[in-house]
Amino acid sequence: MRSAPLPLPPLTRLLAAVALAIALSLLAGCGYGKNRPIAADAAGPPARGPKLSVDTVRIGYLPNITHATALIGLERGFFARELKGTAVAPRTFGSGPTAIEALNAGSVDIAWTGPSPAINGFLRSGGDALRIVAGSASGGVRLVVNPDRIRSLNEVKGKRIATPQVGNTQDVAFLHWAASRGWKIDPATGRGDVSLVRSDNRVTVDAYRSGSLDGAWVPEPTASMLVAEGARVLLDEADLWPGRRFTTTNVIVSPTFLAKHRDVVDAVVRASVAATTWMAAHPREARTAAGAHLERLTGKALPAAVLDAAWQGVTFTNDPLPPTLRAQARHAARLHLLASDDLTGIYDLGPLNRALRSAGLPPVEE
Repeated sequence: MRSAPLPLPPLTRLLAAVALAIALSLLAGCGYGKNRPIAADAAGPPARGPKLSVDTVRIGYLPNITHATALIGLERGFFARELKGTAVAPRTFGSGPTAIEALNAGSVDIAWTGPSPAINGFLRSGGDALRIVAGSASGGVRLVVNPDRIRSLNEVKGKRIATPQVGNTQDVAFLHWAASRGWKIDPATGRGDVSLVRSDNRVTVDAYRSGSLDGAWVPEPTASMLVAEGARVLLDEADLWPGRRFTTTNVIVSPTFLAKHRDVVDAVVRASVAATTWMAAHPREARTAAGAHLERLTGKALPAAVLDAAWQGVTFTNDPLPPTLRAQARHAARLHLLASDDLTGIYDLGPLNRALRSAGLPPVEE
């Protein structure tokens, strides 16, 4: 039997973390990707053909390069071709935990999200909240710092470092890395040997520019945007993993939606596999398409040099890399962020393996 999740931290500690994040956001001006309604054309081509078992499928994702499979699936019409007469209603989120909240609330059906929110959502629900049905990306996460303030890994101690949100994938990765160096940080408040600032990626660049941050452990394109502001890469998270491969983004689905509308889930996963195959064969066109979609979402184009640098740091893969997901769960449990690291039942790779066989590609295993 899966262990019961730990109780949430005391309200006062959570309020301190929230207040810190709000204070930082107030420092920001017009950060990349500030909240905007999704442009009508961001949903991709209109639905055509016979409907599947729902009129509309609601897909969530983040405006990150690590979610480029979703960006390109929409931008290049991969979802529309597989879903035929079923329309796509896209929704973007600032971080993975908010995407999990939306999945739990029933406001999205399928989402691209990082491993830590998926792990936490699965365990806290006793395994009822979600299933991982495909992989999407590996890598694309870096620790970037102000070179005038931090010149070595040891000098990160005592500084102000941003992660996207309490409990998100990069937040847990930074806490685990800091703990491996013997540093103490309160996971709830971010206080300790490092001042951990939970900052939405959409405001982190402005906060760094203002001098409020000394660095950030963030996904692409935020890492490369900070480098364009004068930061330098101090550590690539891929260097901490065997073979430099670790899951960054997975495709998750509500189990209820999966049970009732497996045809729709199969279609979305087929589209994801097709997008990944096309991206590998057309890397320059793929970068351009991802950049165009991000500009549509945010109203602001990424400079070509930033887009190129961000793209080079990510490996796009259909494989959800289950051993690395389990390792991340163990990391969180050792930090006492989880009471258990038992992920039995988190995967349903049937849709992925059907899509891979259809495309003439080898299946993946848990």
